[in-house]
Amino acid sequence: MKKKKFEVSSVLIYIVLIFWALTTIYPIVWVIQNSFKVKDKILADSFSLPVGDLFTLANYRRAFQNLNIFGAYRNSIFISCMVAAVVIILAGMASFALVRYQFKLNRFLQSMVLAAMMFPVFATIIPVSRMETRWGIANTGNWFLTMLSVILPQIAGNLAFAIVVLTGYIRGLPIELEEAAYMEGSNAFQTFFKVVVPLTKPSFATVAIFSFLWSYNDLFTQMFFLRTKDMWAITRLLNELTSMEGTNYGLMAAAVTLVVVPVIIVYIFLQKYIIKGMTAGAVKG
Repeated sequence: MKKKKFEVSSVLIYIVLIFWALTTIYPIVWVIQNSFKVKDKILADSFSLPVGDLFTLANYRRAFQNLNIFGAYRNSIFISCMVAAVVIILAGMASFALVRYQFKLNRFLQSMVLAAMMFPVFATIIPVSRMETRWGIANTGNWFLTMLSVILPQIAGNLAFAIVVLTGYIRGLPIELEEAAYMEGSNAFQTFFKVVVPLTKPSFATVAIFSFLWSYNDLFTQMFFLRTKDMWAITRLLNELTSMEGTNYGLMAAAVTLVVVPVIIVYIFLQKYIIKGMTAGAVKG
């Protein structure tokens, strides 16, 4: 076996990456450890580990007693799952059509997809709010319609990114597999769901994860459409907690932990799909 050569550049790269990882991870650890301290102890000694007299579960007890944590989680998970599911279906079929079918508006539509990525949600929220109010789904008091008023703009906001990712991957697939499916009598939908989707699972997983996380963390849209407490998603709940308990740092740290930790867990278990999907799409596109 050949011994790997010692390279100074590799050592420097690893040092930079380790330092960057520590600066990213430590703030999260700091918030979590302070969530187990009384607010007075946080101000006096915020960097010590929560052991002995410093340790308390009072912040979490108060969070679950005073805040509708489970209701907020239910709303967030419903919204984010619906957004992710609809985005991967619509973006997948749109990407397949743009890659495999040649028609007059093909290049124009591809350009419009790229252009859509340049418009932030802040630029469209007012007309979207007025449109949904005319439709009768915004601020109605009905739980499903209120959730729908958040889901629709989030789907629209994620579609452009999803189409770009999936288009790059589908374009690299061997067209002979699809031709063989057509020869066997499959129509366009059967070919897409039975041939294309199984081959593009990493990219579909990437799109689903990013859509879910973006929806989960999207406070701006929730501020417009989730007005009542029973309709709040988890990030909206945290925002309201900041204004209600601005000086209770222990309770705020506990709430931040409840919001952030589920996202971290999702990423840890699904990170291989994110990395695999993004790199595959980039190379094949």
